[in-house]
Formats: sequence, C-alpha cells, structure tokens
Amino acid sequence: MITCKFENGRNVSLRHVVIDNLILNDNKILLVKRAAHLLNGGKWGIIGGFVERDENIEGATRREILEETGYEIESLQLIAIVDNPDRPNEDRQNISFVHAVRVTNKVGQPDNESTEIKWFDLNELPTKEDFAFDHYQMIHLYLDHLKTPKSLPVIISDWK
Repeated sequence: MITCKFENGRNVSLRHVVIDNLILNDNKILLVKRAAHLLNGGKWGIIGGFVERDENIEGATRREILEETGYEIESLQLIAIVDNPDRPNEDRQNISFVHAVRVTNKVGQPDNESTEIKWFDLNELPTKEDFAFDHYQMIHLYLDHLKTPKSLPVIISDWK
C-alpha cells in the first residue's frame, strides 16, 4: 500500500498500479524465473512491474519488457484488469493491467530480476505451483479467450 496525505490533511492508503504482460510468439510465451531476492523468487512469471511516476501504462509496458528481457515491443492489447485486493502470494494490493504483447528485436540484455528467460509452448507450461503470484491464472484467462472469445478487457475482482 502507498500512504498518501490528501489536501485536507487526511492520510489514506492507496493501491499500486502494475502491468503484467503475456509476451507471445506463435504458440509460445516468454517467461522469466524470478531472482531469489524478489518476492516469489525461484518461480516462473510473466514480465511486468510497477507503473512509475509520470509514466503511462504503455510506457511502463515498453520499459519493463526492455529491462527484463531486452526485447522491444511491436504491439500490445489490453486483455484484463485485475483489481482483486486479495491477489494470491502478494505483499501489496496491486491493480494489474494485463496485456498480450508481441515483441520484435532483442536490443539489450535482461536485468538482475531474473535468473532465466525461456520460451514455453503454451501447451507445455510449468505447473501452477511453479508460477509466481496469479500469473498462471492470467495465462489461462488468455488461453480461454482464444478458445471462446470474450469482450476485452475482462475485469477480474477475484479468481474463482
């Protein structure tokens, strides 16, 4: 939570805004194994992070993907907004904007937030227990959309 003091002097707790990105190429998804020093370290995850001050959602998406994978992005599509205040394995109350993303050129190297980057076939993903946070559910939300298209973005208030 972010503690903020409003103009009237009242202190409030606000939620973080994050972006989570399903980087897709044909029938594959790019996942990162989170470094041990991070929350959910050692688990696989999709690429994402916090939206910084003076940054919009698309800018945060481009920055995080470049930092964590070295790739530039070609296109992004908003597929879901996850506003569940009790997201699994979280230490904060994040609101996530989830995108399906296509990447182009690899122009850099990944930062120290991951120990491995790997393309997985969408039919051969790690187990749910091997994923950080609710990233497994996000991927399956997208896969379900491919089978039975829905109006996007989908709003997720909990994962039932």
